[in-house]
Amino acid sequence: MTRKKLLGPQVKRLLAVVAEHGTQHLTEVETDLMQTTFLLGEAIEKLTASFMAIHEAVRAQQEMAEALLAGGQPAEDCAERLRSLQGDIGRHVNAAVTGLQFQDMTTQLIGRNVRRVIGLREVLDVLEGGSAGLLAEASAEDLAEVLHNINVLVENQAHKLENILWKPVHQTHMESGDIELF
Repeated sequence: MTRKKLLGPQVKRLLAVVAEHGTQHLTEVETDLMQTTFLLGEAIEKLTASFMAIHEAVRAQQEMAEALLAGGQPAEDCAERLRSLQGDIGRHVNAAVTGLQFQDMTTQLIGRNVRRVIGLREVLDVLEGGSAGLLAEASAEDLAEVLHNINVLVENQAHKLENILWKPVHQTHMESGDIELF
């Protein structure tokens, strides 16, 4: 059998596996980064709205306190309104804390991306290490065997990476209930 016929299928298979897994993981990184961007945008909107509402409630409380001190409003009406504003402030603070919890989910996504990139690098390291056994003077059969072994190593490393990373990102105890992404 000619060298080309013996090596061609092994090289083709190796390149296809590396390209497939590399593309798959880079697509997942892209998806996670887009989700992270979305989550950060949502968190910033939520925090902005919560802090503005807190500011408004505190301003209203300050106006009532000033009116009480000036003797402009009956104390009973002010007391009820102040209790209402106190409840509003508590709800807005809770909403702000919920917005801050998005940081946990984005940290999980970023951590998963880091692990994915490290894993992809490890797959490429396996490929590089296996290619060290390719000698120009080796027989076609020996080269085909080395390429076959590299294929097996790359597929095993890629499968190991997939098993580690296919876990959902989630956050619990948020005001709207549990959140799970993917």
